[in-house]
Amino acid sequence: MSTSRTDGRAPEAMRPIHFQRRFTSKTPGSVLASFGDTQVLCTASLMDGVPRFLQGKGKGWLTAEYSMMPSSTDTRKARDRNGRVDGRSVEIQRLIGRSVRAVTNLEVFGERTIYIDCDVLQADGGTRTTSISGAWVALHDLFLHMDSKRMLRQWPLEQQLGAVSVGVVKGEVLCDLCYEEDAGADVDMNIVMTSGGEFVEVQGGAEGATFSRETMENMLACAEGGIRQIFEAQRAAVEEG
Repeated sequence: MSTSRTDGRAPEAMRPIHFQRRFTSKTPGSVLASFGDTQVLCTASLMDGVPRFLQGKGKGWLTAEYSMMPSSTDTRKARDRNGRVDGRSVEIQRLIGRSVRAVTNLEVFGERTIYIDCDVLQADGGTRTTSISGAWVALHDLFLHMDSKRMLRQWPLEQQLGAVSVGVVKGEVLCDLCYEEDAGADVDMNIVMTSGGEFVEVQGGAEGATFSRETMENMLACAEGGIRQIFEAQRAAVEEG
């Protein structure tokens, strides 16, 4: 018998997905990514120069930063101060950077650095996966702008990129967990995939119970189905012009 989800979704169903492009006017890559009640402002900005280890190599760089706004959760979250970023945020922004670099050709935009900023405006589970999925759309729009300025030798995005959380709640595999489901999950996993069907990252583990290989395979299959829906939403967003 299926677990009753708080919003009535089927186990494999995603929350409503929306990418609102051009959310701000100060950078060409600006997207409000929404997965249900989770909302993340994803921006992509360009600066001249690269880190020291890349200087003189004619290659660009891409990095990411992640933060949660104080009012994004039920209880106010304190801001990071004096450059100190909490361990969770550091881990997530490294994940975002690794994921987006996996589908980006860094050789084609010269010695420039792209900064992906993901700021969580409202959190209801899946903030890191929403950030990754929205970052791809923001980066797409930044590259459109760079292409219009003849700053690219070729199109840098090699594939689409999407991410989703899956978990085992009361013995059942569920896709795209909201906060309540995530908090009560026996197994929690975040999956990042390309549109070519390859995994970029699989993060997960047992929270309240161990799990079998069969369960893990079911979780991966569930995640792939959800990420395919993300790809459809991304394509629909960028094709709006």
